[in-house]
Amino acid sequence: MDFPIQSDATGVSFAVRVIPRAQKEGFHGVREGALMVRLAAPPVEGRANAALQALLAAALGVRRSQISLRTGEKSRTKIVRVEGVRPEAVRALADGA
Repeated sequence: MDFPIQSDATGVSFAVRVIPRAQKEGFHGVREGALMVRLAAPPVEGRANAALQALLAAALGVRRSQISLRTGEKSRTKIVRVEGVRPEAVRALADGA
């Protein structure tokens, strides 16, 4: 499974592929180098982005303010930055799906 995660002293950045309006929320493995995330929220007025941040925050045990979107605010494929976590924590989300 090729899942690139860039890390530095303060956190990590990685790609996610969002599937909005899903019946069941959660992480569903890796496809084409991005963590697949299903969200119940629609992609309207930033609701899906807010739901993504909330889901990642809960799963990684960080505050929502520690998660930011680097690219892809209006796209299904996004680059996410999470402060205060190690790559192993993100890889566990992908492996646990």
